[in-house]
Amino acid sequence: MIDSGTAAMSLITDGVLAVIALAAFVGGLAVASAPLSLPFVAAGVLGTLVFEAIAFSHSDLVRQYWERPAVQLGTLAGAFVIVGIGIAVAPSRLLSAGIGALVAYLLVLSVVLVTAARS
Repeated sequence: MIDSGTAAMSLITDGVLAVIALAAFVGGLAVASAPLSLPFVAAGVLGTLVFEAIAFSHSDLVRQYWERPAVQLGTLAGAFVIVGIGIAVAPSRLLSAGIGALVAYLLVLSVVLVTAARS
């Protein structure tokens, strides 16, 4: 079992990584001079909510893998690769979906942090 201090630091690390990835997606959209696509933002939000609901039901297993620095850095590197592909292939669609997913993830993290701080 992890203590609340360790859990809070893990959530903060997750938030920092998500903000870095979000900056890459927003920057990619700007570099591509592509418009934000609200339907794809919504798809990204929905995807994150579905993933988080599934991950929550397997939280111990997810935490076991996610807390490995190699997994965290690999995921961030994967986000950068997706940004590059998005710029080249379908910037409005792919980058908008990524932006929606990351904003939703940051909102979920915020709720978790506020809830943890109150308990």
